[in-house]
Amino acid sequence: MGFDASGKRLRRRVTAATKTECQEAMDRLREELGQAPRTSKTYTVAQTVADWLAEGLPNRSERTKNAYMEALTPLLAKIGHRPLRELTAVEVRIGLKALSPRYSTRYLQIARNSLERAIRFAQVHERVGRNVAELIETPQGKAGRPSKSLTLAQAQAVLEAAENERLYAYVVLSLLSGIRTEEVRSLRWDHVMTWQDDATGWQPVSEVGLDGARTGPDMLAIYVWRSERSSGDTKTPKSRRSLMLSALCVDALKTQLDQQQRDRLMAGSKWQDHGLVFASAVGTPLLAGNVRRAFRSITKRAKVDGTWTPRELRHTFVSLMSETGMPIEEISHLVGHSSSNVTETVYRMELRPVIRSGADAMDKLFPGSGADGDVVIRRRPRRTTDATRAFGDSDASPTVVRRQKKRRVADAT
Repeated sequence: MGFDASGKRLRRRVTAATKTECQEAMDRLREELGQAPRTSKTYTVAQTVADWLAEGLPNRSERTKNAYMEALTPLLAKIGHRPLRELTAVEVRIGLKALSPRYSTRYLQIARNSLERAIRFAQVHERVGRNVAELIETPQGKAGRPSKSLTLAQAQAVLEAAENERLYAYVVLSLLSGIRTEEVRSLRWDHVMTWQDDATGWQPVSEVGLDGARTGPDMLAIYVWRSERSSGDTKTPKSRRSLMLSALCVDALKTQLDQQQRDRLMAGSKWQDHGLVFASAVGTPLLAGNVRRAFRSITKRAKVDGTWTPRELRHTFVSLMSETGMPIEEISHLVGHSSSNVTETVYRMELRPVIRSGADAMDKLFPGSGADGDVVIRRRPRRTTDATRAFGDSDASPTVVRRQKKRRVADAT
């Protein structure tokens, strides 16, 4: 196998109980050296994943890497000790199937896809010959947490419960605009725009303030251009959008600006100016966990049963827009989805389940309701032919008439 740095020959050795087994091991070794990358028995699946997370995910945040590692940890507990070159597709399938009663299908998909990417990274570095994770499908896991949305009455109760809370404007903007929670937390004052006049146009409120902003139509808008991600960009290119705000959102943002000015005075030298619309009492970015806890206390005060999270305000927005009869394509554009198919898949529980347009159109063409509300079925009168009139059976079908005629002719014969 060549020589090392000191000039010593490199050899591979095999051991077996009998001469025949030793010869077979030699044949396998020759085949491996001739066709597959040179691998080591000590290079395990766990080391493969560790190398992939350390070197195979450039420009990825630690949060993303931790999410992959969290999904892979249960699977590595079963197959992580196995040498990578000896790992089989059956072992991966059995390992995933053993996890299916405890984890959702989406969780298992992340684990399988992450393992496939880790082995592919090892293939690039010639540490394994084939990717066994590509040969299997993700098993069906347990049912995940279903998506849900607030009803109109519940949404109104939540707004009333949040009216005197620091999170009031956060709740209003999330519910009435449908932007993502990470987009709300990253919203800056220089991306909140107010219309001045035809000559000046749109100006950021960080320069002109909100005192002159009116609550009429087309007076205040937000640029959803940032998100709480490692790159600072939105989730997808189509997520970058500009949205007009309703009057309630304008009033809520005015309240938020007043609250932030009071926080700035009270914090004094401790204030950290990040230019964020929603910040802590000292100006630092809001943490997702703190927002979730505050929102749950609001829903509890509003007497809304169940456990709710801020992201379900976005689901509620989709649900309420669908109830108004807005087309799915327009809803998809508002929430920043790459296509309407994403909206139908992710928010299928929030969309109106019954499509009435076809029934309404046919009711206009073929009215079928009487004055008292009972259904009236109008039938065309049957044609009466000589044959049916002769047999005195005007309600009989032509097939029945022919059969009756043949039977009578046979009887006569």
